[in-house]
Amino acid sequence: MNLAPKQFSLSRTAARCNFFSIALLACTAVLGSRASWAGTLSLNWSTDKEPVSYRPGETITFKVQLVEDGKPLAGKVLKWSRTGDDQQTAKGEETSSETQPLPITTSLGKPGFVHIEVAVFNQDGSPVKDARNSNLKFEGGAGVEPSKLEGYPEPADFDAFWQTQKDRLAKVPLKANLTEVASRNPNFKVFDVKVDCAGGKPVSGYLAIPKNAQDKSLGGQVSYRGYGVTGADPEFQKGMIVLQINAHGIENGRPPEYYKALQDGELKSYAYNNGQNAKPETAYFNGMMLRVMRALEFVKSRPEWNGKTLVASGGSQGGLQAITAAALDHDVTRCSAFKPWCCDLGGIKLERLRGWRPDYADGLGYYDTATMGKRVQCETFITAGLGDYVCPPSGVTVLFNNVKGPKTIEYIQGSTHGYNPPNPKTQTVTRK
Repeated sequence: MNLAPKQFSLSRTAARCNFFSIALLACTAVLGSRASWAGTLSLNWSTDKEPVSYRPGETITFKVQLVEDGKPLAGKVLKWSRTGDDQQTAKGEETSSETQPLPITTSLGKPGFVHIEVAVFNQDGSPVKDARNSNLKFEGGAGVEPSKLEGYPEPADFDAFWQTQKDRLAKVPLKANLTEVASRNPNFKVFDVKVDCAGGKPVSGYLAIPKNAQDKSLGGQVSYRGYGVTGADPEFQKGMIVLQINAHGIENGRPPEYYKALQDGELKSYAYNNGQNAKPETAYFNGMMLRVMRALEFVKSRPEWNGKTLVASGGSQGGLQAITAAALDHDVTRCSAFKPWCCDLGGIKLERLRGWRPDYADGLGYYDTATMGKRVQCETFITAGLGDYVCPPSGVTVLFNNVKGPKTIEYIQGSTHGYNPPNPKTQTVTRK
């Protein structure tokens, strides 16, 4: 089935703590101590060891404590559920206690992840709400032997297909149209850029260049955006040329009505058409990835580029694009992919939990982020939310395992796709 697409945004927080607080009036966590703010309900959360360090069959123990003003609060109902990459489910509920946290124990018999959700209810069954009228809850998880996770087999002609796409792109001359626009940063010039590209749509974005830059003096970066129908946004970095492109080759800087019309019309539910996704040549991602490559070519053509540093960066769908950039252009020297989308799309055939993504189709195998990872040779930084089931941590881990170059992954406890708790507990794995 098709899932109705939504739009997601990302933020990143990388600090560490021993507990996780999801607050009624403010979400926060404090290193080594219980949260304490007047008028605040929160959940303190912990696991009995580092959350991504369990062995198959080992007991995984979560503990949750509801507190008010930093003190344990009795009398509320805590409802929890467990799902996992073994297709097993469990659930339960217990009244919160002033003396004991709620223990939740589980295990997983093979490499993968378990997903734990805890929600807080009043005795009348109504959910406890936060100040934004959202349910007070926690979403997190734990991993079992993540280094052993492997992805679904890739198409046999994967590399041949992408060589054909590169040949298509090479037939289109690298012709760009730059229009200088107002810059909100006085130290940079900004240009609205259109670059001719194969696939029917141009590369479209904003190029930000430090003023008075000398030839061959700057590193280069291409930044890619998450799922949704929007224009690009200028991005400023000292010592860098930065080109941020929109995903669709559409206009930048237009009124909201322009993007709403596209979202409701031509780009409605884009990338979710099963018929298009049956073949790689007709999948919506085809044009997108041609623009990914052409954007890099354009930055490399700039006289200010130093010929050395080339960064690809993005979150969610932007992470998919950034990994694709690093896989298909080995001039990329560093890649940052925050909660990248479409990792290990065939993992659902291996009993792994499904994220928010298109139905599996043969054509999408050529755009799988985890498969692209096998071609990434540069330094790579990846994040994964242990409560993120838009981009499940199992698939993101397969991507990490596949990357060939130096790599780091940061697992964020209590993090969903569009939310990172302030000062979360993280577990970082680095491999050279």
